[in-house]
Amino acid sequence: MTGRTVLTIAALTIREAARRRVLRSLVVMTVVLLSLSAWGFYRLDAEFGSLTSGESRLAASTVLNLVMFGLSLIAALGTAFLAGPTLAGEIESGTALAIMTRPIRRWAVLLGKWLGLVAFGSGFVAVAGLGQLLIVRTTVDYWPPQPVTGLALLAAQTAVLLTLGLLLSTAISPMASGIVAVGLFGATWIAGVVGLVGEAFGNAGVARVGTVSRMLLPTDGLWRGAMHAFQHPGLARVPGFEASPFLSMAPLTATYLAWSVIWVALILGLAALAFQRRDL
Repeated sequence: MTGRTVLTIAALTIREAARRRVLRSLVVMTVVLLSLSAWGFYRLDAEFGSLTSGESRLAASTVLNLVMFGLSLIAALGTAFLAGPTLAGEIESGTALAIMTRPIRRWAVLLGKWLGLVAFGSGFVAVAGLGQLLIVRTTVDYWPPQPVTGLALLAAQTAVLLTLGLLLSTAISPMASGIVAVGLFGATWIAGVVGLVGEAFGNAGVARVGTVSRMLLPTDGLWRGAMHAFQHPGLARVPGFEASPFLSMAPLTATYLAWSVIWVALILGLAALAFQRRDL
């Protein structure tokens, strides 16, 4: 019975998310990004037609990672501002209280909403990301070495951020939870860039900033794993490769992926505990 309740709430959450204005904004921003990307890759092929096929693929791979960062940012904004209203908005409006009068466990409601948001965010990343990859394939004839892995890691990044958004929404307002989640997402990315600079200059203390930030919030670590999956292997031989914020030197380890799963479970557990204790 509880499992059916969770799935029902997940389906309702997906339906609700599809009706929100945030989705329209996501669609508009994604269409704009993909349109600019298509024009940019077309011009890249036209302007640099004198390059060899290998050089053009290296250039396309670098630009692809840059565009994929824009896509991940759009996904982050969308999921962060969807997670807050999904829970905190219902608490403020009294909808959650009406639901809880029925014999439904709070953790089941939270888990159902989380599953719905994960499915929604993953679907968005899959559709938009595949569209971007097809654009690159059509314009410059480049296909990344591990497209499925890259898209899966972007979807995992989205899941991490919306989990954080759900935790925040149990304590603060919907708007504030979205702003804080996006702010932490950006701060973690900047800390990762600082860490890369430290690694490039051999400064262990500065490099540790990136390592610690990726452990506290795995979004940047998962993003760098996705970059490695999208980029051409030949980029590893480009001078200054290791210092680029849009390239990654190594794939993610199984240990880090396991930590990301544990992190999501811990944050989701904290969200369930906070939701259980909150007055409706």
